[in-house]
Amino acid sequence: MHPILATGRHARALRALADLLTRQKMAHAYVGSVARAAWLGGEVAAGSIDVIAVMGPQQKNQLAMMASNRGWRVDREQIEQSEELDLVPLNFIDEEGEVRVHVLVASNALYGRMVATARETTFEELAIRVPAAEDFAMLLAVSGDEVGLRSITGDAAFDRHGYNEKLISIGLPGLVVAE
Repeated sequence: MHPILATGRHARALRALADLLTRQKMAHAYVGSVARAAWLGGEVAAGSIDVIAVMGPQQKNQLAMMASNRGWRVDREQIEQSEELDLVPLNFIDEEGEVRVHVLVASNALYGRMVATARETTFEELAIRVPAAEDFAMLLAVSGDEVGLRSITGDAAFDRHGYNEKLISIGLPGLVVAE
């Protein structure tokens, strides 16, 4: 696994988000571009930052309120519209612009386990958690990222058998990889 590299406003957004989630005492794991940088290398320099967080319904409002009080742009209408999606949409703002942040609520056992079994890497001086390789591979497979999937499943340490069992157990046997 690689240390996370991020530039400019994305680096500042990662630091601010880590602080926000830590202050709220929410277990979480970064997915999307941050997990990709951890498992496949590269830099977080564009797009949104996505994180899965374990929280109760009341904590969604607390997270949004705390973010708003810390200078984040929080659009109440977007939050209300995303209620059924178990998502807290936020926007980190600084002098260079905005970074969209999606805080996905770990509302099912799959996401909850993904957070619980997350692996630790670093971003600057911070400990950052990302899904285990097999969980990240599942996210890549579902999103259709064949290049990323081949890269991570090609690693000798990757547990293909465990990955395949997980896919079958959640009803995705079509995404199984050769062992």
